[in-house]
Amino acid sequence: MEQLQEILSLIDSFIGGAQWFAYFLLFTGIFFTFYLRFPQIRYFKHAIKIVKGKFDKHTDEGDTSHFQALATALSGTVGTGNIAGVALAVYLGGPAALFWMLLTAAVGMTTKFVEVTLSHKYREKTSDGTMAGGPMYYMKNAEFHLFGKSFHLKWLAVIFAIATVVSSFGTGSLPQINSISNSLLATFGIERWITGIVLAVLLAMVIIGGIKRIAKVTSRLVPAMALIYFVGAALVIAFNYQNIIPSIISVFSDIFSGSAATGGFLGSALIFAFNKGVGRGLFSNEAGQGSAPIAHASAKAHEPVSEGMVAILEPFIDTIIICSITGLVLLSSGVWNEKHLNQFQNTDLEVLGRVYDEQNEQDKKQLFDFLNHDGSVELFSGTLTVENGKITNELSILHARSIAEEVTVYKNNAPYTGNIEVQTGDLADPGNEYTLMGKSLVHSAPLTTIAFTRSYVGDYGQYIVSIGLLLFAFSTAISWSYYGDRAMTFLLGSKSVIYFRVVYVVGFFVASFVDTTIIWTFSGIAIAVMTLPNLVGILLLRKEMKDSIAAYWQDFSEAFPEEKNPE
Repeated sequence: MEQLQEILSLIDSFIGGAQWFAYFLLFTGIFFTFYLRFPQIRYFKHAIKIVKGKFDKHTDEGDTSHFQALATALSGTVGTGNIAGVALAVYLGGPAALFWMLLTAAVGMTTKFVEVTLSHKYREKTSDGTMAGGPMYYMKNAEFHLFGKSFHLKWLAVIFAIATVVSSFGTGSLPQINSISNSLLATFGIERWITGIVLAVLLAMVIIGGIKRIAKVTSRLVPAMALIYFVGAALVIAFNYQNIIPSIISVFSDIFSGSAATGGFLGSALIFAFNKGVGRGLFSNEAGQGSAPIAHASAKAHEPVSEGMVAILEPFIDTIIICSITGLVLLSSGVWNEKHLNQFQNTDLEVLGRVYDEQNEQDKKQLFDFLNHDGSVELFSGTLTVENGKITNELSILHARSIAEEVTVYKNNAPYTGNIEVQTGDLADPGNEYTLMGKSLVHSAPLTTIAFTRSYVGDYGQYIVSIGLLLFAFSTAISWSYYGDRAMTFLLGSKSVIYFRVVYVVGFFVASFVDTTIIWTFSGIAIAVMTLPNLVGILLLRKEMKDSIAAYWQDFSEAFPEEKNPE
C-alpha cells in the first residue's frame, strides 16, 4: 500500500498536485469572469428566476426540470468535499487554504456557466430517447478555430469521456463510500464492509432506474441533507461564538504568507496552502471538471445559455455557503490544530531518526520545510523495540503532519512486545499486523466529526455528521454513476451502460474498506485528467460563448419585454 501511495503521489505531483494545474484552473475562471464581464454577479438574480421555472415553455425538450438538474448536479458536488474535503484542506494548509477554496468557487461560478452552456448547446438524443450531453459532445460537434483553421476535437472528446469514466470512480464512488464507512465505524462501531454492502445494494436499486429516478431521489435528498447539516453547524458556531471573529480573521490574515504554526499544526507555506485550497475547492464544486454539464444536459430548456445560468448557483451553494460553514465550524471549535486520539494509518506515518521537539524553533523549522516539500528530515532505518506496546527507541513519529504523542503499538488487539523493522521511515508491515494508536492531528471526516461535538448537544453532534455525510456522499455516488454511464454511452453505446453500473457498484463496495489516503490521492489524479481537456475546449470556444450570450439576451428581450435585461 505504501508503494502504491508513493507511485500515485508522484503522478499527482506532476498534474493535479502541481502548481501549474491550480494556476491554469484559476486563470480559466478569471479569464472568463473578465471576458464575459462578471456573469456570476450580473446573472445571479436571473438564474434564480430560471430555476423557479418562470421562463419555461411547454415545448422545451429534456428529461428533467431546471430544479431537478440543479439538484442532481449539486448532489454530485455536495458530498465528502464539503465535510471531509474542507477538513483536509484546513489540515494541510491551515485557515489560509479556506480562502483559496472560496476564491476558486467565486471564479468557478463563471467557469461552470461556460461549460454547461456549451455542453447543453451540443447535446444529443440517444437511441433510447433520453438526452446525452457533456463536454465530450461539444468537443465532437463544435467547430473550433485556431490560427485561421477550422477543426473538430473528436480525439479530445474520447480522452475526456475515458477520464470521466475513471473520475466517476475517483470522485463519485471510491472516496464517498470510504468517508461514509469510516464515519459510521467511528460513530456507531459499524464494520466498514457492512456499510459498504448495504449501501452498494441501495445504490444499485437507484441507478438502474436511470436519470429520471436519479433526479427524483436527489431532488428530495439535497434539501433534506442541507437542512440537517445547517442545524448541526449552527449549534457548533453558536456554542463557540467568541471564536467567530478570530476564526474569520485567521482565514484572511495569512493569505499571502501561508498559515503559521499553532498548537499541533506545524504550519503551511503559501504555495502549499494555495495548491491544497484550490485543489479541494475544485473537488468540492467541480467547476471546470466537466461533470455538471452532463447532468444539466438532461434539463428541459430551449436556450442553452439559460441552463448555463442555472449552473452559476452551484459553486455558490456548494462552496461559498456550505464549505464556509464547515470551515467556520472547524476553526471556531479549535479542533483543527489539536491532537486527538486516533488509529494511525501507515501511509500517513514516518518514523524519524531522532527526537524532534515542537517547542524547539530549529526542529520546528526543519519539520515545516519537510512537510511543505522544501527540505528533509532524518528518517529511521533499523529495528524498533517495543515493550508492552511502548516503543523504547529514542525517536519521534510523525503522523498526519504532526509529532505523535502517547503512541501504543497493538497486535491482535493487544499491546505488542517484540521488534518491528523500519526501512527509511516506513514500517515493514506488508500484512498490516501492527496497529499504532496515539495522539496526533486528524483530518477528513473524523476531524469534522470531532468539531461537531463541540456544541450544545455534545457527543450527539457526531451523529449529525454521520447522517449528513451519509446523505451527502451517497447522493454524490448516485449522480456520478450517471456521469459515468453517459460517458460509456458516448464511447461504446447504450448497451455498455449495464456493465459499467455493475463495476461501479462493486468498486463502491470494495472502497468501503480501502486506505483513505490512497483514495484521496487517486481522486486528485482523476480530477486533473478530466479537467484539463475541458478547460482547453472551453477556452478555444470563448468567442462562440460570447456570441451565444448576445443571441440569448436578444431573444429574451423580444419574448419577455417586461423583464429587466441585465445586459
